[in-house]
Amino acid sequence: MTLGRIDTHQHVLPPAYRADLDAHNLTAGGWPTPAWDVESALSLADELGIATSILSVSAPGAHWGDDAEARVRARRANEDVAELVKDRPDRFGLFATLTLPDVDGAVAEAAYALDELGADGVVLLSNQRGAYLGDRSLDPLWAELAARSAVVFIHPTAPPMDMLPGLPSPLLDYPFDTTRTALHMVASGVLRRHPDLRVILSHAGGFLPYAGYRFPYASAFHDITSDEILEDLRKFYFDTALSSSPSAIPSLLAFADPARITFGSDFPFAPDPERWTANLDGAGLADDVLHAINRGNAESLFPRLAQS
Repeated sequence: MTLGRIDTHQHVLPPAYRADLDAHNLTAGGWPTPAWDVESALSLADELGIATSILSVSAPGAHWGDDAEARVRARRANEDVAELVKDRPDRFGLFATLTLPDVDGAVAEAAYALDELGADGVVLLSNQRGAYLGDRSLDPLWAELAARSAVVFIHPTAPPMDMLPGLPSPLLDYPFDTTRTALHMVASGVLRRHPDLRVILSHAGGFLPYAGYRFPYASAFHDITSDEILEDLRKFYFDTALSSSPSAIPSLLAFADPARITFGSDFPFAPDPERWTANLDGAGLADDVLHAINRGNAESLFPRLAQS
């Protein structure tokens, strides 16, 4: 298979980070932590025709209750993945892990990762201890990221409520939390204050495309018009991870500009990325739209990966 796709939603579990997770008995919202190594990541990429995978640490991120520990954990994870990218810049990229809700630490780590490590962007979780990404306490971080026209990958985490018995958060709560934080950002004016930000929402934006036309009613409660809310919701990018089903793809394309959709595999957390990729390839999309999703749109986000 000819390599071509750019995967904007692929995870990494550096050995030290994985050991730390296991020592603290932590998981991504109750989902079993999968195995990960460089060889399996490259094998999966070759199988799915992925040229480059932008790697990110998934939930629960780096902050587990202590600011100082979070700063050490994020720095170590970012440096570990940066070494991998340095060895294979054609095959891997880095969304740097930050330290929210430690805002000062997050600002410092973003500057270090983007300026010193050459990270391709940063990853933020949809909420931190119930604080969503439109919270004004995050203004210094958004300003720092906007000053660099950074690409921000938003990955869901468990919302501040109990999981339904027998249903880990990734099954149901994650799409809900992605939608929640996206609307919070728009209603709070984050994208309007920082138009240079490029923000990718995981999993096709949760249920945002399906319910997007009801969200302008939020203007009654915020200092933003209905038209501005809808306009800003469409400024997001949306990845296809676990979202290329026969029902999700038409909804996404009915709402989002096809130039703002990127390919995502969710490896190694997705049990069967091969099936979801086959769904995308078999969705009957026009060749130019499929190429844009698989590669072209990501090239605009990551110019270093653009082919001549």
